Amino acid sequence: MPQGQPDYVPDDGLTTRQRRHRPLVMVHTGPGKGKSTAAFGLATRAWAQGWSIGVFQFVKSAKWRIGEERALRTLAESGEGGTVSWNKMGEGWSWIRHRRATEDHAADAAEGWEQIKRDLAAETHRLYVLDEFTYPMKWGWVDVEDVVATLAQRPGTQHVVITGRDADPRLVDAADLVTEMSKVRHPMDVGQKGQRGIEW
Repeated sequence: MPQGQPDYVPDDGLTTRQRRHRPLVMVHTGPGKGKSTAAFGLATRAWAQGWSIGVFQFVKSAKWRIGEERALRTLAESGEGGTVSWNKMGEGWSWIRHRRATEDHAADAAEGWEQIKRDLAAETHRLYVLDEFTYPMKWGWVDVEDVVATLAQRPGTQHVVITGRDADPRLVDAADLVTEMSKVRHPMDVGQKGQRGIEW
């Protein structure tokens, strides 16, 4: 197993093993492509370790059939790794604005967060993928302070990865790992829309 050496070892009274197995809050943010893709790659690793995975998507439409969902469901059905629970909140507010009122989408996001809180309290999953979760916080649908406090107090060894642009500074400060995806170039810059196998 690959083993890196940390630059700094805190005097926190923990053994190397205890420190290594601390559960993490991870944030993938920034304007570049690949935030969700990286989170689902992490979920694939977790599946291979036999972990239970809870995926909660907050912006993508419940009607979309994305490749990551199909892949992880197929892996889960194989019975060789962990289990996968896939949860979609609402209809994809950012893309389907005309179908429902903003209040409905806000209520969906709030209920999604309440379900995550229940699952965290019950230690339902080992890894939570909160896809596009920065947006409900940015729009004021989910209270950032509540998210930070809940994640800080979660029991057991539950890892959480949150994706989306414009992560709130309070969330960034509370996270153990933060990756900011920057954009150098994107096909949409020259009018090319997303395509099957690349975006979904």
